Amino acid sequence: MTRRRIIIVDDHPLFRAALRQTLAGGDATVSVEEAGDLNSLSAALDADRDCDLVLLDLNMPGVRGFSGLLLLRAQYPDIPVMIISAVEDSTVVRRAFELGAAGYLHKSEGPTEIRRAIETVLSGEVFVPAGTTLGGEDDHTALMKRLATLTPQQVRVLMMLSDGLMNKQIAYELTISEATVKAHVSAILQKLDVDSRTQAVIAAARIEEGQFEALFSTSGDKS
Repeated sequence: MTRRRIIIVDDHPLFRAALRQTLAGGDATVSVEEAGDLNSLSAALDADRDCDLVLLDLNMPGVRGFSGLLLLRAQYPDIPVMIISAVEDSTVVRRAFELGAAGYLHKSEGPTEIRRAIETVLSGEVFVPAGTTLGGEDDHTALMKRLATLTPQQVRVLMMLSDGLMNKQIAYELTISEATVKAHVSAILQKLDVDSRTQAVIAAARIEEGQFEALFSTSGDKS
């Protein structure tokens, strides 16, 4: 039987250990690995791209809300990503699917439901939490779809723009030229359908950690 590889990405070691035991305890067909942050996950995937599922927490140091999901879907588009989070707001759940999540699992679920959810995704289907209805579009749906078109480097540049970094600083941090940064910024503005860096930063704020309410605010800003 084919061995399935699952990687848990969460900054809480006790939660990772408990989830790992739930998934792999006594099952020789499942290989479960742990990563405490996105850098560790990237190192594991760069060493071996053969992965059946990534379980990703939304709120971790260095990750701003959906930015982790955006990066993973852009950098490893063939690897399914299931969000496993304490955030249970149905709108946040829908936004995750709009950005390409293969499933969304609440951390409050018990072992039986966790296993069922993961088996659903591993079988090639999408797991949607009970009580969540997908479908229907609004202005924020369009934004999510535009954000999903960003490349990994463009996501990084956008996050740095939201930190207030200038092109020269971004170039230094990413070890690229200022001309390359300018090209990324231009591409970001075009993809997000905005006219300025400020408007791009407003769009970035929609995926900031701890600011999920901005995803469904009634702001009239063009984004």
